[in-house]
Amino acid sequence: MKYSLIAIALAAMLAGCSSSATRDHLQIQDPTVLQNGFSATQSQAAGAVTPQWISTYSGVKNGSMLSSVQTRLNALGERKSNYFGDKAQCWLNAARDERSSHDGWGFVEEALVEANRLTTALETGQGLSVDNPELRTSSVVRPDLWKQILAAKTSPLFAQCQEAQRLTACSEVELIHAGHEAWTRDFSESQRLVNGVEKGLPGIGAALEACTPPPVAAPVVSPIPQKMTLQADATFKFDRGDLAGMLPGGKAKLDQLARDLKQVDDVTGIRIEGYTDRLGSDSYNRQLSNKRAETVKRYLQSGGVKAPMMARGRGKEEPVVQCNNRNQQALIDCLAPNRRVELDFMRSNAQASAAPQAQQMQPQQMQQQDPQDQ
Repeated sequence: MKYSLIAIALAAMLAGCSSSATRDHLQIQDPTVLQNGFSATQSQAAGAVTPQWISTYSGVKNGSMLSSVQTRLNALGERKSNYFGDKAQCWLNAARDERSSHDGWGFVEEALVEANRLTTALETGQGLSVDNPELRTSSVVRPDLWKQILAAKTSPLFAQCQEAQRLTACSEVELIHAGHEAWTRDFSESQRLVNGVEKGLPGIGAALEACTPPPVAAPVVSPIPQKMTLQADATFKFDRGDLAGMLPGGKAKLDQLARDLKQVDDVTGIRIEGYTDRLGSDSYNRQLSNKRAETVKRYLQSGGVKAPMMARGRGKEEPVVQCNNRNQQALIDCLAPNRRVELDFMRSNAQASAAPQAQQMQPQQMQQQDPQDQ
């Protein structure tokens, strides 16, 4: 079943169609593959059959194993929808292609063993590894493409991006397949496979980009504070609490508040309380503070605020400052902070539900050292 490396050398010499330019473009680093004709060596380093290889692959029945592994892989269902299942399928495809081409160098057996290994690991949940095998019948081609593939595999997005996993897994298998064609000195076929890989690499980047989570939006800061204080002297004319006595500055503040309230949906109620200073009788102060609170409430309602509002006057209660000035005007000025209307905004406690976590591959399964890039 196996041909010798001498046969490879003779085939290459007689065909006389191996393009040195194509071979050079493949960036082959294995010196034995670069040898032509009778200068080609036949040794273990050059890929000669070893007893260990024979014990591993000689018992493989291509047709029956191809069918049985495919059946087992299909039976895994969704469990094969990941990097390892995709890679097993790509190994089966490579084995099927070479078998139909009557490849007799051993690559079919090697590909089937890899497909079987990955399928068994998926069945048992043990032995999953992203490492690539070093096959006897394949030499490394295009190390620059291997580096790009490794960069994709080590992306933090790779574990959650199934399409990138599929494209990467098949690109790896195809590069190893191309390495097999180079090993047999069919550089043109090797280049054809490499061209397919090179053409598909941008798709891996696009798939990873599509899996990039959207940027986390900065939390929206509500324009509505927990509490707002309107200074009475800046909101109403002296000794006035009706709408006609409201100052332009006070109206401007309430107009802005009404606009802000219509932009949010978490304010469930507003408590409006009016206060005066300690000058004057208790009944007068209570009446004036209540009138101002009610006027603010009605003004907001006329501005389109729908939240329930409660207004009341507190008179001279809860003073902000204490003043003992002997001069009447100085005392009035000092007590100004006590003359105010306070608005307290009640909010809902609704919380956004957490988004379901996407199923991801385990991080430890993504750690690898790629033998193709050593």
